[in-house]
This record gives sequence, structure tokens and C-alpha cells, in this order.
Amino acid sequence: MKTTLTEENYLKALFHVVDHEGKVTINELSKFLNVKMPSVNNMMKKFADKNWVIYETYKPLRVTEKGRREAALVVRKHRLTEMFLVKKMNFGWENVHEIAEQLEHVHSQVFFDKMDEILDYPKFDPHGEPIPDKDGNIISQDLQKLSNCKVGETVVFTSVTLSDDAFLNYLTERKLLLNTKIKILKIEDFDRSITIEISGKTEVLSKKATEKILVKHNI
Repeated sequence: MKTTLTEENYLKALFHVVDHEGKVTINELSKFLNVKMPSVNNMMKKFADKNWVIYETYKPLRVTEKGRREAALVVRKHRLTEMFLVKKMNFGWENVHEIAEQLEHVHSQVFFDKMDEILDYPKFDPHGEPIPDKDGNIISQDLQKLSNCKVGETVVFTSVTLSDDAFLNYLTERKLLLNTKIKILKIEDFDRSITIEISGKTEVLSKKATEKILVKHNI
């Protein structure tokens, strides 16, 4: 039986908020989805019937391997679509999220497998996030938030944790794109804003922004 649009949105939410042990609370899901807790609770009982989660009253949900795979496949459709829009249709990385939100609910697996083939099987989406393969497997990355870096370090901008239009426009205006080398020049004690050097010029980024930028150390 095909998953509904609502179920897919919940699956994607599970993918994003579950912790490293595969656990998440009803409250965390409720906040992430902006949906009232009783509604989330009812949906998770349905997910338990499908063996996507293990549901126990007053305990965190545990996502099963079957549930993890189902969630990853929804994310695969979203991220492949974003990559297709950027690489084949010349959309900016800040303009693809909403379109992908709509196309991710197409049920044809063949459609997305063909998209994958046309793109030559990309491993990452336009925002640097790994694309699950057709079995739901995903590449593990050793990344850290820019906000956790130290003065003097040089890192490479690798991914974002937030792909909404306003944030991506904020980065684009500063020419802060994926694979850009970033040198940490100064960290303000007062508000933890960070002065960086990119491509020979300096920029000041707020803590709110640096919390959403993921980097790896320059090798």
C-alpha cells in the first residue's frame, strides 16, 4: 500500500530529528512539524502498526530499520529532485526546496531512479547533504558546525542544516557557497558572531548563521 502525503511528511521529519540511537520524542516531532501532540501521537500509533517505529507510552519512540529505510527513501526523492533542478534546469540552490517538497510525493520509483541515472548518481544534493541510495543507505560525514570552530582554523564549507530560501539567499549574497574555504579570524565574546575570511575578503556571520553551516577541516 502506498504511503500518503502526510505519512511521507512524518517520515521525513523522523529522518531529520531522530538522534544517533534512533530515538525521538512525540514532543520533538510535534515542534518540528508544528503539529499538535495528539495528532502526532495518533500518527505514531499507525507507524507502529506498520513496524516503522516502536511505540511505548511515556517513552521515546524508537525508529525501526524498516522505518529508517522508508524515511530515507522520502528524503532521497527530495534531494534528487533538488539536484536535478539545479544541475539540469539551472535553478539556484535557494529556489529548489519548495518545488522538491511537491515532487517528493510522486510514487514512481522508476522516475527517481531515472533521475539518478541522468545525474550520474550524485552522492550529495545542492546543499551538501548526502543523497540516500535506492536501498535507503546514506553516506556518513564527519562534519561540525562553523560555530564550534576556533580562531585560526581554516575549514571547508560542506553543507547546511537549513535549506530555506532566506538563509540560502543570505549565503549567496556573501558568496559563501559550497566548497568555499573559510578562515576563522575572530569570535566575539558578546554574541559569538564570527569574522571570517573567504576569497580574500572578510565577512561577519551571526551565531544564528554559523549554527547552520557545516564544515570539515581543510586537508
